[in-house]
Amino acid sequence: MYQPEHPRPHDLLWGMRPEQLPADAPAWALAVLAAGQPVVVRRAVVAPGRVAVGLRGATRDQRLAATLPLTAISRRLAPEDLRGRQAGEDLPVFRVLAELRPLLDALGHRWGVTGSAGFQLASGLPAAHADSDLDLLLRAERPLPRSEARPLLQLLDGRACRVDLQLQTPLGGVALSEWAGGAARVLLKTAAGPRLVSDPWVAERAA
Repeated sequence: MYQPEHPRPHDLLWGMRPEQLPADAPAWALAVLAAGQPVVVRRAVVAPGRVAVGLRGATRDQRLAATLPLTAISRRLAPEDLRGRQAGEDLPVFRVLAELRPLLDALGHRWGVTGSAGFQLASGLPAAHADSDLDLLLRAERPLPRSEARPLLQLLDGRACRVDLQLQTPLGGVALSEWAGGAARVLLKTAAGPRLVSDPWVAERAA
C-alpha cells in the first residue's frame, strides 16, 4: 500500500472507489471514480484517518465534496510535481505557464499548479479551456513581506489569461492579490473555514 505524507490542500489523490461515495452520490461522480480519475484535497475538518476531497466532473456545476480514508490512497501528486509538465493542448493557460515557469523558478520559492490546468497536467484529461484562469500555489512557510508580494503580483499581471496565485502559509491559504494589496486584514482559508486576519503567519491572530 502506498503511504504518502499527509495530503495537503490542492494535492491530487488516486485510489478512491465509487463504493466509497454516499448512496445518493450523482451518477457523474460514480463514473469519474469508475474511470480512475483523481480527487483533489480540500480544506475541511474530518475524522482522524480521513482526508477531505472534492470530485470534479465535465462541467463547472459538477462538483462534489467527500472524504477518503488515508489507507485508500494509491498515488499522490502535489501541485509542485506538475510545474514542469507539458500539456498536449495549446491553450492560453499553458502558454502563460511556460512563460512564468523560469521566472517563478528564479525566485527560489516552491510553487506549483492547481485548478483546471493542474488537473489536466496530472490526469491528461481535458479540464482547461480557452477562457480558463491559471491557478498557482506558492509555499510560503515563512512570512513573505508585502514589499516582495507586490512585485510578484506585477509579474503575473498582463498575461494572456488571468493568473491567480495563492500563498500557502502554515496556517492556511491567502490570495497573493489580497496580501500584496495592503489591506489591514486579509481572508485566510483554513480547515475550520475562512477567517479575516491581519497576519496569515501568526497563529494568535488567526485564532
